[in-house]
Amino acid sequence: MDEYVWPAGPEAPAAHQVRESWEATVAALPLGTHITGEVVGRRRFGVFLRMDGVPNAIALAEITAMPRGMDLPALGAFVSGEVIRHADHNHQVKVRLDEWRAADE
Repeated sequence: MDEYVWPAGPEAPAAHQVRESWEATVAALPLGTHITGEVVGRRRFGVFLRMDGVPNAIALAEITAMPRGMDLPALGAFVSGEVIRHADHNHQVKVRLDEWRAADE
């Protein structure tokens, strides 16, 4: 299997579930909310997360928030972070991972 995969299978909600739940997701995860989740997809631009307690949402931690010299978390890793933006056009919760913030300090 390629190291860089899209979120799929039982660990990721279907696209229609993400769209239909978007308002509830934004209400449940305001900016600044601390989240935990599992890496369910990896791409060169970041990692997709299934977040605890929000089953029909997908978060994206993009490399634009990652300090130089760090690596993306592995598929299946459990991570924590903070909600930094809601991307309405593609229904993604943008997250900055705690490990990235600690490396910047």
